Amino acid sequence: MKTHSIRINNTTSNTTGWYISSWGAALLVALPVLSVFYLALFPEENIWRHLADTILPVYISTTLKLMFGVASLSVIIGVTTAWLVTMCQFPGKRFFEWALLLPFAVPAYVIAYIYTDILEFAGPVQGFLRDIFGWQSARDYWFPEIRSLSGAILMLTFVLYPYVYLMSRAAFLEQSMSLKDASRLMGCNPWQSFYRISLPIARPSIAVGLALVSMETLNDFGTVDYFAVQSMSAGIYDTWLNMGNLGGAAQIATMMMIFVVVLIALERIARAKQKQFHSTDRFKAIQAYPLNRVRSTLAFLACLLPILLGFIIPVGLLVSYSASHLDQFLSTDFLAHASHSFLLSGGAALLCLTLAVLLTYAKRLNPNRLGLTSAVRFSSLGYALPGAVLAIGVIIPLAAFDNRVDAFMRAQFNFSTGLLLSGTVFAVIFAYCVRFLAVATGAVDSSLNKVTPTMDMASRSLGMSPSKTLIKVHFPLIKGGLLTATLVVFVDCMKELPATLILRPFNYDTLATYVYQYASDEQLEQCALAALLIVLVGIIPVILLSKSITGTRTAH
Repeated sequence: MKTHSIRINNTTSNTTGWYISSWGAALLVALPVLSVFYLALFPEENIWRHLADTILPVYISTTLKLMFGVASLSVIIGVTTAWLVTMCQFPGKRFFEWALLLPFAVPAYVIAYIYTDILEFAGPVQGFLRDIFGWQSARDYWFPEIRSLSGAILMLTFVLYPYVYLMSRAAFLEQSMSLKDASRLMGCNPWQSFYRISLPIARPSIAVGLALVSMETLNDFGTVDYFAVQSMSAGIYDTWLNMGNLGGAAQIATMMMIFVVVLIALERIARAKQKQFHSTDRFKAIQAYPLNRVRSTLAFLACLLPILLGFIIPVGLLVSYSASHLDQFLSTDFLAHASHSFLLSGGAALLCLTLAVLLTYAKRLNPNRLGLTSAVRFSSLGYALPGAVLAIGVIIPLAAFDNRVDAFMRAQFNFSTGLLLSGTVFAVIFAYCVRFLAVATGAVDSSLNKVTPTMDMASRSLGMSPSKTLIKVHFPLIKGGLLTATLVVFVDCMKELPATLILRPFNYDTLATYVYQYASDEQLEQCALAALLIVLVGIIPVILLSKSITGTRTAH
């Protein structure tokens, strides 16, 4: 009895250590969010009234239009294609199931540069039209302006609709075939069955996809900056770096966070209104509707067009441009940019994985401990932060730390320490970790939840500590989830632009910032190889996502 009591006390002590560590990690990761709020409330120079009277209404109006446009087109494309590849039978269906996710791999700013190069006045499309019709100048004809709000909406839609497609397809795969059969028996045709049965049931999942699309639209900087669209993300960059007012930038950032909170709230309300339970035919193969020749052709074109515009044309042009610059592979600058990207992304991925394991395993060890679930959710706030907002949140505490240490060293030893954290590689990795920890936590938590609690009990009964149980029992069982989390975070970091652009050390470029700088100077061919490398790396999570959703259910 006495020995048993000692074991319990040791167990409690061990789990308490995990509990305290997880809360410490959560607070550290949430520090940028708190910093933005603090600076917005107590800026050194308050220009809020000036912003509200001048440019802020334009930022808000443009951002709302941008979000509405991208969300609307993403729903149309994502839901339509998801329904077609899930519930209909037509040529090319198997290919489109995974190929519709390929635009995920292309960063929005890359596709914006490519289409501008194609569609601008000096580009091949307008040049071809002038040759055909004999036009001499822009006054002789009308052509839509790609570098505009409408152009930004299209560019972002091409690469963001897969969020809605992914969530919609997963929802359609999970639906009961008995409901559809009942609707057909009551006289509904396939369209009526979709509109009255499938679409309302899938609405919560579509709302999740829409929330993700809207948050990524808020986060975009490269596209809106290149197209001169006055969104709030571009406004933060302009207020901070061009006007030199960090407090004003933090106030705009706070407005953006309010947008994000509203989006998350709306998404959760949409999900709360409908509760669904899996039926007994959940794993029954779906009977796809056969389409006639005309409808098959239309379905084929409807699925092909997003892939053509969002992946095939951009990647084809990048390959074409890269072919004449293959010598860059051996250049010192290119190798340096690539190594910077891989080192930053790899370091952030490993740090995210470590924190994700700490948070999720602590929650598993302390399921009833007060507030631990809230700590995990609190640590995931960074994913909802746009990159420009995140950069402000990171630079504030790091700069304050650097200034305090420097002031102390000057006063005590007449020695300046300079920048220890801000303006260093650490700041970039920390920002990546704050931004993408939620991705790693979700993947690890999902894998860990599949391990039965009896494994923990058996391990503990053999005298293993929680740490040894994690290393010897859980790690071998969840290595697939750990690998997935690491890869997805790595790829997300490779593509991240706003935070990298603001926080990177002086003269320290990554592939993303290298592409941004050259493309902004109308030298797309010079950076095509770097952009192609980012896209190729981005295909990895596309393959993982495709396998994960296709494996849930079959259709024939």
